Amino acid sequence: MLNVALPKGRIGKKVREIFSAIGYECEEPTPDDRRLVIENSDGTIRYFLVKPSDVGIYVERGAADIGVVGKDTLVETEPDVYELLDLDIGKCNMCVCVKDGYTEDKDSVLRVATKYPHIAGAYYKSLNREIEIIKLSGSIELAPLLGLSDVIVDIVETGTTLRENHLHPETKILPISARLIANKSSYRFKSEEIENITAKIKELKK
Repeated sequence: MLNVALPKGRIGKKVREIFSAIGYECEEPTPDDRRLVIENSDGTIRYFLVKPSDVGIYVERGAADIGVVGKDTLVETEPDVYELLDLDIGKCNMCVCVKDGYTEDKDSVLRVATKYPHIAGAYYKSLNREIEIIKLSGSIELAPLLGLSDVIVDIVETGTTLRENHLHPETKILPISARLIANKSSYRFKSEEIENITAKIKELKK
């Protein structure tokens, strides 16, 4: 049996559709379905529904053989896994965003609010820019509006929330999309099945 860690939410729905389309049945849970483990009817594959940011941990530690995770999580947490394929779904960008009319004071320490301290830190280190990172878990857009930070580093998809709060993307740091990943040991011992899934998804994308 192959164990697959899938993210909950909108991306998870698209991934389930992909696996079903290549012959690995993955039923769509009903709104009142609280199951976290879904096994297909012939017992060949089992899906775990987990928080998107946890997929890499389940795969790295071998609880799942393969999984689907955003590139943002891969770069931020650096799990020890194989990245097999870009699924070309969940596309967005990691950006530096600022208030409309903002001008940076390059002589002062830049205050950066973000959910992604590793990504933000690495980006500004590449610029030799001195920063103070303010790690937040949600409503990042509030930070510059309330004077908590000068800028934010966050994922931007449509930009609607930014515009509604008089913010805008200033610099694109990293393109983001969902990636298929594999546990290193599983890839060695279940290589035929994992490579078959990868090949079928590639063919589906054409």
